[in-house]
Amino acid sequence: MRRIPLLLALLSPSLALAERIGEVSTVFKWFGPNDRIVVEAFDDPKVEGVTCYLSRPRTGGVKGGLGLAEDRAEASIACRQVGKIHFREEIKDGEEVFKERTSLVFKSMQVVRFFDEKRNTLVYLVYSDRVIEGSPQNAVTAIPILPWGE
Repeated sequence: MRRIPLLLALLSPSLALAERIGEVSTVFKWFGPNDRIVVEAFDDPKVEGVTCYLSRPRTGGVKGGLGLAEDRAEASIACRQVGKIHFREEIKDGEEVFKERTSLVFKSMQVVRFFDEKRNTLVYLVYSDRVIEGSPQNAVTAIPILPWGE
């Protein structure tokens, strides 16, 4: 029922698309889907050999089933080197690599990438923002760029 993220992904070809890995139910709802925690994966669109895994809450119930509920501003991220790292094009610090709406209009969850040149490490930050007021809740993960099966 989440057509808005698909539409945004189609309009933003430089952003990654998430693949659902699994989910667990956290709160039973009599009507509509249960509240749950969803685990998704996406590949960095500009850095070959990097996959990120997100876990985040999804609101259920009638509003959640219709795509009208606002999901909580909490997420966890773990990015890993899954192959030889190759930069497909130049990257910029703070560049958005993944974004998905977490409410009908005003709130989104996004992942941005930084490059720590001194340590030769990619750093990914997930956070939630809102048009008027964002959330300080965030999570970070880092990947040292290492040789891969040469």
